[in-house]
Amino acid sequence: MDLDQTYPAISDLRARARRRVPHFVWEFFDSATGTESVLPRNRAALDRVLFHPAILTGEFTPDLSCSLMDRDYTVPFGIAPVGMSGVIWPDAERRLARFAGSAGVPYGLSTVASQTPETVGPEAGGMGWFQLYPPRAPEVLEDMLARAWEAGFHTLVLTADVPVASRRERQTRGGLTNPPRLTPRLLAQVMRCPAWTLGTLRTGMPRMRTLDRYAEQKTSLPQTAHVGYLIRTSPDWDYLGRLRELWQGKLVVKGVMEVAPVERLEAAGVDAIWVSNHAGRQFDGARASIDALPEIRAATHLPLIFDSGIEGGLDIMRALALGANFVMLGRGWHYALAALGEAGPPHLHALLVKDLISCMGQIGARCLSDLPGRLVVPRTG
Repeated sequence: MDLDQTYPAISDLRARARRRVPHFVWEFFDSATGTESVLPRNRAALDRVLFHPAILTGEFTPDLSCSLMDRDYTVPFGIAPVGMSGVIWPDAERRLARFAGSAGVPYGLSTVASQTPETVGPEAGGMGWFQLYPPRAPEVLEDMLARAWEAGFHTLVLTADVPVASRRERQTRGGLTNPPRLTPRLLAQVMRCPAWTLGTLRTGMPRMRTLDRYAEQKTSLPQTAHVGYLIRTSPDWDYLGRLRELWQGKLVVKGVMEVAPVERLEAAGVDAIWVSNHAGRQFDGARASIDALPEIRAATHLPLIFDSGIEGGLDIMRALALGANFVMLGRGWHYALAALGEAGPPHLHALLVKDLISCMGQIGARCLSDLPGRLVVPRTG
């Protein structure tokens, strides 16, 4: 099969992935919250970012390399953390980490992944970032950070945009519970997806394995609560200060959507800011992430990471032109993995590289630093 001919865009991978996973899995992964208005809002805002096509620029191949937090990368994009990634495709965390290590791109592991830092870190080849959903108990926090560091994760990402749990109504209608339970309705869906089912049988029912060792502390929670409630807390500035004291690597704060906290984040010793509206999965009333990006760029010299709504190389280019230093994708990599298995991530990587090179060639941008100057309405930062 010629993958370039059959799956030339993320939308093609998405369509195949939808056919290969049970419906309840699809509703868990592909959904947002509320009426899902953030999804089209992200799309419309990205589409408003336009460039001047260039002429008579001669032949050249754009340079996609960049630096981020004292590390050099050949491309300006990586793999964002996704909770319970192993539900979407069996052993997704290790598969994606393994690819990230071979390709030299960052891989983000969620606290609520279905694999542990100890099993994923060695696969990531030094490319691992650990996304922290902040634990309530100080002893759990310290132990979790130590585990991530010892497993080879060099960058910590504090998820600050989940002060309370979102409702995700579409996911609820789909029938996925935490921990997952196979009802007759869900079992019927599973039987129609043999590749997903066989893989899940081999790897075991997904669960939040990082939290397993803390399960005994669940006794302090309501009887109806699952172990995931151990990390349901809303961090404050003191919590961030404690993290900075405990974590010896790079520290990123994810979910920043306005200028107001930027100065204080700088003072707290944060190494980068992640602009994100959680791809619509947290709050349906949020503005488009790309609209917040240039304002935050103008307010800080810290590196900016961006996600939310990225569907190809042109969207990556848009974010970089408006001030992002790096772009992360979550859904796209999982579409690729669910669509094509092991062949999916390298295909998506090649697809994004080709798209970026093509788009940069169209506007005469020889390197990433040329991008802001080619905007139709340049926004300075």
